Amino acid sequence: MLQVMLKPPSCEPLIGCADGKLIDFTDVDTRLPMLVYVSREKRPGYDHNKKAGAMNGLVRASAIMSNGPFILNLDCDHYIYNSQAMREAMCFMMDRGGDRICYVQFPQRFEGIDPSDRYANHNTVFFDVNMRALDGLQGPVYVGTGCVFRRIALYGFDPPRAKEHTGCCGREKKSSKTRGDIEERALNSGDGDEEEMESALIPKKFGNSTLLADSIPVAEFQGRPLADHPGVKNGRPPGTLTAPREPLDASTVAEAVSVISCWYEDKTEWGENVGWIYGSVTEDVVTGYRMHIKGWRSIYCVTKRDAFRGTAPINLTDRLHQVLRWATGSVEIFFSRNNALLGSSRLKFLQRVAYLNVGIYPFTSVFLIVYCFLPALSLFSGQFIVQTLSVTFLIYLLTITVTLSLLAILEIKWSGIELEEWWRNEQFWLIGGTSAHLAAVLQGLLKVIAGIEISFTLTSKSGGEDIDDMFADLYIVKWTSLMIPPITIMMVNLIAIAVGFARTIYSEIPQWSKLIGGVFFSFWVLAHLYPFAKGLMGRRGKTPTIVFVWSGLLAITISLLWVAINPPAGSSGIGGGFEFP
Repeated sequence: MLQVMLKPPSCEPLIGCADGKLIDFTDVDTRLPMLVYVSREKRPGYDHNKKAGAMNGLVRASAIMSNGPFILNLDCDHYIYNSQAMREAMCFMMDRGGDRICYVQFPQRFEGIDPSDRYANHNTVFFDVNMRALDGLQGPVYVGTGCVFRRIALYGFDPPRAKEHTGCCGREKKSSKTRGDIEERALNSGDGDEEEMESALIPKKFGNSTLLADSIPVAEFQGRPLADHPGVKNGRPPGTLTAPREPLDASTVAEAVSVISCWYEDKTEWGENVGWIYGSVTEDVVTGYRMHIKGWRSIYCVTKRDAFRGTAPINLTDRLHQVLRWATGSVEIFFSRNNALLGSSRLKFLQRVAYLNVGIYPFTSVFLIVYCFLPALSLFSGQFIVQTLSVTFLIYLLTITVTLSLLAILEIKWSGIELEEWWRNEQFWLIGGTSAHLAAVLQGLLKVIAGIEISFTLTSKSGGEDIDDMFADLYIVKWTSLMIPPITIMMVNLIAIAVGFARTIYSEIPQWSKLIGGVFFSFWVLAHLYPFAKGLMGRRGKTPTIVFVWSGLLAITISLLWVAINPPAGSSGIGGGFEFP
């Protein structure tokens, strides 16, 4: 279904006046842009490709209805908070060299987050550190919302003046004259057999809509920078966009309805090389990656006033499901042809490393699990993690600790984030790594090895019954199997601390140094899991069922420890001297 809510505005300005209403429109152009409501066709037996399919349908319909050279993408739970954000993006797109920019990504900012940001919903480290760093390379990754695209880049064309990066770490650059030059000549509507050949390939790539095919060179020309300076390459002359827009007719609307039908994409390259890319839960990252390997560059734009704002899940279970979906998409990317190791030579070396990290980070959950159980293993066995604390090991440990501390300080000072925000990110990294990331790796392996399709739960952004408390969702306890690994880690470390204390106290020759080392690292793991434990306890003043379960587990644990800690007969006492190994 396609319905025109507001018709295209007239060419002449429509100046308002003071008519006694709340807002004075004197000397203000009151024309409104065209507004079209689109609901694509869905039929049983067709894969609708979720968000990616919806975005591709909108790209085709808008090409026929308005054909704007730039497209703003916002999620349904986001809204425009800064009316000048589009102008900020245009400053990059229309500047000299801006014709090589595929999209301008804005940071995500959220409302309705609890003051302590218990589950790191703001993602401050990612948006204010990582994304800014990527802006110094080939550009930030596309995160799915708050992004202004160049339409011609979404069509799968190569950028003008693309360069290949070869040699050691991609330092050598050379201009590539490949398919992009042929496509550019076709877009410029040249003559000859080559143009006829390219025209014959357009239906195979974009579908059999003549209006859609005709709109492609127009969008490319309108998106060029203004040729008002000798340094501007591939520009358009001033005044070429002042022609009046043709009025909509019934045939145009009918064509727009046709291109959003579920059969239109059959035997075309939509979802493969054109538009949003299909085949991954995180289609946004894959779509941005495909543009970067063609040689396009992206820009990260941080405005003084937030460009867009949205909502995020503050409930523990919903947050874990969200992280699970992201991590599952990353595993899919790693095992697909979108792996950065297979990228073209137009991808810069460090940009390749960044995209490789996108596909690898869920696999670090295996090492995090080992990291969290090592202190408990040390306390259970009575042996420290390292048998002998040699000078070489202490220097090595000190070097790593100082390096990581300096790196954290550098991130905080350079980006301007607060220490508490950085610490929240570290806490939830371990929470997500031991729960959602591990599950994502298992799901990804099942899909690759056994061919089992992955289903995911849509993120719930609200669900609290208390309408007077905007943070009611924060205290809701909803069980999920993702909670099992972190709960196990906490229980094992708590029991290990008790066992370690009992063994040391009732030992004939207490080794306090080994106990202190093991307890310190166990407490370090538990400190990272503190937000998770707090989320399990629910709201203050209300005792959820999980508390009674935990009470029973603790009672059983203490009883078993009392039996296990029964001191040997003839023990002369407890304690002993403190001695470093």
